[in-house]
Order: sequence, then C-alpha cells, then structure tokens
Amino acid sequence: MTAFEKLCKIVAKLRAPGGCPWDREQTNESLLPALIEEAYEVTGAMRANDTANFREELGDLLLLIVMHAEIANESGRFDINGVLKEVTEKLIRRHPHVFGSSDARDSGAVLKQWESIKRAERKHKSGRNADETHGHYLDDLPLALPALMRAQKAQSKVARVNFDWTDLGDVMAKVEEEIQELKQAILEQDRRSIEDEVGDLLFAVVNLARKCKLDAETALQGATDKFVARFNRLEDELQSRGKKLGDVDLAELDKIWNQIKETPDATR
Repeated sequence: MTAFEKLCKIVAKLRAPGGCPWDREQTNESLLPALIEEAYEVTGAMRANDTANFREELGDLLLLIVMHAEIANESGRFDINGVLKEVTEKLIRRHPHVFGSSDARDSGAVLKQWESIKRAERKHKSGRNADETHGHYLDDLPLALPALMRAQKAQSKVARVNFDWTDLGDVMAKVEEEIQELKQAILEQDRRSIEDEVGDLLFAVVNLARKCKLDAETALQGATDKFVARFNRLEDELQSRGKKLGDVDLAELDKIWNQIKETPDATR
C-alpha cells in the first residue's frame, strides 16, 4: 500500500460508521473554510521558507482534498480515483508540446496554447462546436479569488490574446491618470465615484506589478509585513518611554516612525 492509499483508507475509516463523530458530521460545504485556510497556511509556510512547516501544511491541504473526495464518493458523485484520472488526462491534453506533436517551446507560446485548449474544452463540455463563438474568454475566472489575485489573473489571461500594453510607460501613465481621476472624485465628494476610482487605481497598480513581473498579492503582503514590523517597533519605543498607544499625538508618532524607517533593520 502506498502512503497515499493509506491516507485514503484512514479518511474512509474516519468517515465510516464507528469512525470519528466530528469527521462523520462534515460536508463539502462545512469543510470549505478549512480548505481556504489551509491553502493560505501553505502559502505562509512557503513564503517563510520554513521547510518543515511547508511539508506539514501541504499534508493538511492534501488531507482536506481526500476528505472532500471521500464525501463525494459516499453520495456516488465521484471518488479520489476519478479526481486523479481527470487531472492526469488534463495535464497530458494541455501539454501537447510534451506529450504530443506541438512545437510550442517558450513559456509565452505554451500559455497561449493552454488557453486555446481550455476554450475548446469548455465548448466541448457545453455541447457546442469548438468553432462557435458563444461564451466568453473570461467565463472561467474564479469569483472566489482574493481581489488582487483575481485582477492579476484577469490581466494575465487577456495579455495572452494580445490585449496588453507593450510599453511600461503606458502602464505608468494609466496609474497616474487614475490618481488624477480619484483626486477629482474626492474634490466633488461623490462617494460612488470615489469608490469606482479607487477600484480603478488598484486595478491599474496591479497591472503595473504584473508588467514588472511581480505578483501583486505577494508585493502587498510584503508591504503589510513591513508595516506591522515597523509599527511593533514604534510600540516598543513608546513603552520604553513609559507611554502607550492612543495617548501620543501624531507628531510624536511620526517622528518615531521616521526614525525607525531610517534604521538598517527597519523592515525586519
């Protein structure tokens, strides 16, 4: 028995009569928050370069995938073997440059080929001829993604069909244009327009990150981590002076903040 087969049997036993009451009570719906949480914990462990924790969190994520498949199997929808079969066939089908005769070699060509195959698959599933134009290119853009990630994925996908600026200067100009439009909306005190323009500005900044070959979600996470580390140091400095947050005015806080920013380890 392989390690994976052993895991599947353990999960099945936990779900079976006489198994664990908590595991038996779970549904695909009830396990969704845990699935999302574990995916983020995998990300956190990887970004922290914590190998042991990364391995552990991948295991926790895999456990939930097996659990979801076992619950589906109990109602006769599919089982884990069906999941494995489908993803294996998909990998082979979408990599004709590896398993077939396609001559796509660079990553750009491979991504365009991937999108073309996905579109053909969607049309086939819907019963339409692959040459029909019904349906939309971004129909499979996941609604549940975090906003920054979803924005960058949308931009990356349309770039594969040539809807993209080639000059970074144009992207910078778009950011500046959105800032000006936001300033105007603020001057007019139009709350709806302010919300729209903030959204447009965020979308433009995500596009700038993408064009700089950065992941916007990772960049913002880094900026937030840096802010938290600096604010913690500011709080420590206040405590060393016998003061506490909420009792100090902005001028003093700003002075301490700027001193922290200027120190070599300010981002740690």
